Amino acid sequence: MSDMPLTAYKVLTAEQMTALERDGHFAGAPVDIADGYIHLSTAAQLTETVDKHFGGQADLHVAAIDLAAHGDKVKWEASRGGQSFPHLYGEVLLETVVAYGPLERGDDGTVKLPIAG
Repeated sequence: MSDMPLTAYKVLTAEQMTALERDGHFAGAPVDIADGYIHLSTAAQLTETVDKHFGGQADLHVAAIDLAAHGDKVKWEASRGGQSFPHLYGEVLLETVVAYGPLERGDDGTVKLPIAG
C-alpha cells in the first residue's frame, strides 16, 4: 500500500532497548510473541498507543523503524477502532532502526518522535 507511512514506531522498555542495542535484533515483547507479530504504530497512532498500553510506566524508549527494509514481513491490519496498524511478522533488526531515544512528550502531551543524529 503505497499510501501507508514508510516509518513506524515501537515502544520499548529500557531492558528491551538495551537488548536491541546489544543483540542487534528484538523478537518482541511478551504480547508480541503471544500474538505472533510485533505491534507497531504510525506517528499518528503513537501517543494513543503509549497512553493505552504503557500508562504509568517509566523509562520507556521509542524506536523508529524503516518498514521498507522489512519488505513483505510488514502487514497492515485492522486493530484498535478499525485503524490499520503495521504489524511486523519477524524481528526488529537494529540496522532497520533509523532513530531511537527515550520517550518524551511535548507540552501538549503528545509523544515526541525520535530524531536521528
